[in-house]
This record gives sequence, structure tokens and C-alpha cells, in this order.
Amino acid sequence: MNASLFRHLVNVWPPFLLTGIHATRINPDYRAVDVELRLRWYNRNDVGTHFGGSLFAMTDAWYMLMLMNILGRDYFVWDQSAKIDFLAPGRGVVTARFRLEETTLADIRANTAEGNKYLPEFVVDIVDHHGATVARVTKTLYMRKKPKARQALAEPA
Repeated sequence: MNASLFRHLVNVWPPFLLTGIHATRINPDYRAVDVELRLRWYNRNDVGTHFGGSLFAMTDAWYMLMLMNILGRDYFVWDQSAKIDFLAPGRGVVTARFRLEETTLADIRANTAEGNKYLPEFVVDIVDHHGATVARVTKTLYMRKKPKARQALAEPA
């Protein structure tokens, strides 16, 4: 899917729209995504900082979606697990930057070439407007190259 259209669609997707999560950048090659969250009355907690669930939600599914668009229909790509460490109170605008380097993509292709499952980990920091890390999220993805027979079934006629 065209990255510009995808960015528009994801920004009006209710779970992001209603929490204030906003993709500010999606590279056309899907190797870079920037997401921000502004502190509003509806996404703050009792002590006036970002609600932890909103911080976690702003990191959900990005690496999976990026890899699905980069690798295409030949791969299964699923979020398997995630962990968040809250390091400092989040106030104001916070951002998360997702990046995929060619070495990471080559590693994924090499580890799944024979149809084996692969569970790479990705770490993303959520930072405030001063650059201080508010939270660190570790995502584990499940990846496997689809069997040839299954690929043929997934292809349009």
C-alpha cells in the first residue's frame, strides 16, 4: 500500500485517533516511521502525565506493519510479545521512532530462508520533547517464510 495513504488511514483508525496517537512520518519504503502522542485531558492519568496504556499503544504493531509491507506476502509476521519499562513521567509531546536497517532485513531473510520461525527483538524508546527517555519498549516478533504451497494459495489468480 502507498505509504502516504497508509499514514492517513492509520491516523483515522479509531484506536489511534481516539487516544491522540499520530503517525507523523512513514517513509515510502516503510523503513522509517515516526509516531507522536500529545498530552491531552483524555490521555492523562491521575497525576497529570501520559497514561501508560497510551504510551504502550503508540508502539503497538509498527514493526509488524513495516515488515509486512517490506517483506510482502511471502512471510508470516506477527507480534509475539512486548514489554514496556517506564523510566520517567511523560509530559507534553512524546515521540517514538521506528527504524529498520538493511542488515536487520538481511538477518530476517537469512534466519527464515529454510522456513524456520525467527523471533527477532526490536527496542524503541519513547522520548519527550527534551530528548529524555520516558519509556523503553521491547517487541518480539514471530516471523516465518511461508511454504511454497501456501504462497501459491495466497497469490491472486
